Amino acid sequence: MMPTRLARARSLLPLAGLLLGTGLATPAPSTAQGRGSIEPAPGRRADEGEGPYDRLVLRGVTVIDGTGAPPRGPVDVVIEGNRIAAIRGTTDPSNPDSRPETSVPGTRILDATGMYVLPGLIDMHAHLGGVPQGTPADYVLKLWMGHGITTIRDPGSGDGLEFMLDHRTRSAANEIVAPRIFAYAIVGLGWDRPITTPEEAREWVRWVASQGVDGVKLRDTYDPDIAAAVFDEAKKQGLGSAAHLTQVGVARMDALDAARAGLSTLEHWYGLPEALFDDRTVQDFPYDYDYNNEYDRFATAGRLWAQAAPPGSARREAVIQELLDLDFMLVPTFTIYEANRDVMRARNADWHERYTLPSLWDFYQPNPRSHGSYWFHWTTADEIAWKENFRLWMDFVNEYKNRGGKVGAGSDAGFIYKLYGFAYIRELELLQEAGFHPLEVIRSATMVGAQELYETKGEPPPFGVIQPGKLADLVVVEENPIEDLKVLYGTGTIRLDEETHEVRRVGGVKWTIKDGIVYDARRLLEDVARMVEQAKAAAATTDAP
Repeated sequence: MMPTRLARARSLLPLAGLLLGTGLATPAPSTAQGRGSIEPAPGRRADEGEGPYDRLVLRGVTVIDGTGAPPRGPVDVVIEGNRIAAIRGTTDPSNPDSRPETSVPGTRILDATGMYVLPGLIDMHAHLGGVPQGTPADYVLKLWMGHGITTIRDPGSGDGLEFMLDHRTRSAANEIVAPRIFAYAIVGLGWDRPITTPEEAREWVRWVASQGVDGVKLRDTYDPDIAAAVFDEAKKQGLGSAAHLTQVGVARMDALDAARAGLSTLEHWYGLPEALFDDRTVQDFPYDYDYNNEYDRFATAGRLWAQAAPPGSARREAVIQELLDLDFMLVPTFTIYEANRDVMRARNADWHERYTLPSLWDFYQPNPRSHGSYWFHWTTADEIAWKENFRLWMDFVNEYKNRGGKVGAGSDAGFIYKLYGFAYIRELELLQEAGFHPLEVIRSATMVGAQELYETKGEPPPFGVIQPGKLADLVVVEENPIEDLKVLYGTGTIRLDEETHEVRRVGGVKWTIKDGIVYDARRLLEDVARMVEQAKAAAATTDAP
């Protein structure tokens, strides 16, 4: 049992009015209507992105195709319009005559000799931010695209259904600089009445399907029969399903229960340890625990995996096998919880000074009234507990992957000192820490995510791997990401120049290609940096006496 020192925060106001749409908070009554409108993305300027071309050749690259296959190169990747047409090896990389396809009239050649190309990255848990964070859509979208993220799944569409579907349509038409968007609606979104019965749940699913969403997300604490109706009807309507199983509800529906009921994707990890309990039926909550107190909630969660059945136990074996049989997907979002094990690291990350908006920075600060800002009483003991929690959690996720389970990459950025784009690359590093080979990390971030997005549609994914016929959603980076995933960060990483013996920064995505349109990734991040500079200047003017 945890010590009752949790009561120190007991006088704090309840968090009934928390920001919604994160999959991390108990919703306020206004959830169904969304959380207000952020500034929509502006139209794509003529100087934002080049192409698509009748014929585009990425010359001399090493391909990391997303399937788990080892890198191979040098090759030329030939793109016609928005599709990959061919991948051709070169017998003599320095001799243009060995590349007859590059001599076709009208061919645009990008000399990427010595660079690496991988499929566009897929963030399976991505939100466009919200009014409390002060994040305009253009800011978030360019942070994603600047990190090679060409597809996102928004689990919840918390900025409103119309807003998200409009941005999905504009992105699909490349009218805005944005990843492809898969819109999942949180249960009840857009509905004018509460859902109290399984039939009402089915009615809402049918209605939201008619609006054109790609899937549904369960976050509110509904009775298990209502949740099961949501998952079943979503499957019947060809929609995907995701869930954050709140700690308020897991005693009645854990991850295994939800998977049996038809849930296809579990976000975060709530419900997994509970499915692994073999000497209890509820978490060992302190007697003075209050879920609406964010410190209670997150500090206690850091002791949860230690209560689950250990590796090698009969209970763990049975749970993993059944989840595998149900073709269940995990999207752990390690990154959004990382500050719990080292808040100083998250707070002082390299990118905050240049790329974090002041309004977002203010949102992160310790505040008992803001979601994910529970640092008003965070201790060394809490961080130690969370480090062990991570170790046990990561061990489970890695075992699940090794047994053939689906694991996707998602960030849930915009909270807890985690910045869009940067947080996603950190998630890739954390998957490697969990035991994934970097090639397995890239596969989770590309092919596995794409397969999940299209499985319920009954269609083969049109992107996610590099092969002829697939959409030209690609990431080009000058350094080898398999050797070091840090080279994918917009801030790059530190290297010693072996010739000059000087330390310098290298890396960062060079080009993000979506639908055959080539974006200068560094220029996109420069746009973000200007937004931050302007916001800081405006704040300084406002604060001046």
